[in-house]
Amino acid sequence: MRQAVPVVRRGEPRVVDYLVDALAGFGVQHVFGVDGANIEDVYDALFYTHKNIVGIVAKHEFSAATMADGYARTSGRLGVVMATSGGGALNLTAGLGEAFTSRVPLLALVGQAPTALEGHGGFQDSSGRAGSIDAVRLFSAVSRYCARVESAADVSQHLNRAVSAALRGGPAVLLLPKDVQQSAIAPEQCRPIVPRPAVVQDKVGLDRLVTRLAQARRRGKVLVIAGDEVARAGARRELADLVTVLDASVGVSPDAKDVVDPTARGYCGVAGSMGHPELVDALRYSELCLLIGTRMPVMARTGLDEGLRSTPVASLGYAPPYVPSTHAVTVDLRTSLRLLTEALGPVGTSQAATRTPRLTSLQVPVATGPGLRYRDAVAAIERHLPSGTDVFADAGNTGAAVVHHLPAVRGGRFVVALGMGGMGYAFGAGIGSCFGRRRRTFVIAGDGAFYMHGMEIHTAVEHRLPVTFVVFNNNAHAMCVTREQLLYENRYSFNRFQPTFLGEGIAAMFPTLDTYSASTGAELEDALSAAAHSLGPAFVAVTCDPDELPPFLPFLPPQQSPAQPEKEDTRDQYQNHSPASAQ
Repeated sequence: MRQAVPVVRRGEPRVVDYLVDALAGFGVQHVFGVDGANIEDVYDALFYTHKNIVGIVAKHEFSAATMADGYARTSGRLGVVMATSGGGALNLTAGLGEAFTSRVPLLALVGQAPTALEGHGGFQDSSGRAGSIDAVRLFSAVSRYCARVESAADVSQHLNRAVSAALRGGPAVLLLPKDVQQSAIAPEQCRPIVPRPAVVQDKVGLDRLVTRLAQARRRGKVLVIAGDEVARAGARRELADLVTVLDASVGVSPDAKDVVDPTARGYCGVAGSMGHPELVDALRYSELCLLIGTRMPVMARTGLDEGLRSTPVASLGYAPPYVPSTHAVTVDLRTSLRLLTEALGPVGTSQAATRTPRLTSLQVPVATGPGLRYRDAVAAIERHLPSGTDVFADAGNTGAAVVHHLPAVRGGRFVVALGMGGMGYAFGAGIGSCFGRRRRTFVIAGDGAFYMHGMEIHTAVEHRLPVTFVVFNNNAHAMCVTREQLLYENRYSFNRFQPTFLGEGIAAMFPTLDTYSASTGAELEDALSAAAHSLGPAFVAVTCDPDELPPFLPFLPPQQSPAQPEKEDTRDQYQNHSPASAQ
């Protein structure tokens, strides 16, 4: 039986017209999603109501969510994702889970079955009635705010609450029944988005930090470990000023490689499971460790636990870290950093590094299998990254190699999703970021991640986006193979694939896409050089060894420290020089 839906005269504003107009007024320029019967009215409004918002159709709702995620992380704007009811809505949850854990501001508009069919066997009913799935309960677990919009009179209130919650860090979800989307809305109900400010100045906490930092600076060296919150707040300059005033050593969490200039004085690399020995030594011989914009989850503190237990820790950020600390809360990191710097002394002139620091790479067993070694492949990529390039690294062995070996590019973002670590995240996120920033973007992932969500390259091809996709093809879920080798004595493997030829296959699927394959260093150099001249997307398949261990501390034997003199001598060394320049 054909479903009857109300018809609103063109020109009479509908709820969907109001939603699109309000989002445009708030500065949203792109929305990402997958169309369907219970969200199609929003697409209709995008066409008729506001030409300043571009609707992007993804190939899967997970990728639509990661597009909005990547767009928000690098543009600083609200990311918006749309999905229809049923399976389309459920497909959003993994992407929203990443945004929730990583505190990315997203708004999800999720279509629902018409209200008259709720609890009556309606197709894709998720009202929670008569034993159906309860979408409010489902999405509340992965959002900061979730509400079902019951009428046109409620939509403005819910929209403002949702955007306010998202801007405080994380997704917000509005569930929109089909008939509510289509219903007329009175002009007086069409209020603009005016988020409620979340102003928190922890004066007591900041004063406590000033005291701790001043004392530590008098006694010895301070180590600063900066996190992704610095990039989100646009606080790189303020961070650099504070590091200069403190004459501190500085490192970064794995998801924050772009917040510190890797050539800066005192830079000692990445913290955690993909990190550098210089940072471990800097922590060991510091009087105080100051965490800025990171909660130091396990991936960021692996290998540092002993140092974090024996060294006093102070922290500045939206929430306390996972290690004991003296914490000051802030939702305005730029201002808080500026206040700290002003209280501790004038910035003065920063001492430039006399040479680019050379960090010690984690030692991995020699690999003898086919293709390129991770380090060599990443080194080739580094040579072909122009200034301002944004880099999105995916999960697994490939991601570990990229985080450890690839320096951040000056002026570009370096993003790795460690909230949920979902494979395939980088494809959608890199595409979404490219829509927002319109600059050359590199997506670096393994073949396992590609099989999950790599077909999203179709969207990059459709829109001629300047995205270079580099896929490390080792015909395996390589990190799972590594675990089989180390934990189960390599007696079996569920995670090795039949050989595939990704470059040739993608070239056949997308004739207009510049596609290359490389199994040697020379071939990779040629491929990356050719891809650099592509005006649109490019795809490079790199043959790798599935048995090569990545630079990932939990998989490696104990690492030799780069320098192990007596503690007293090393403390003096760290007081007078950066860890890297002491090499």
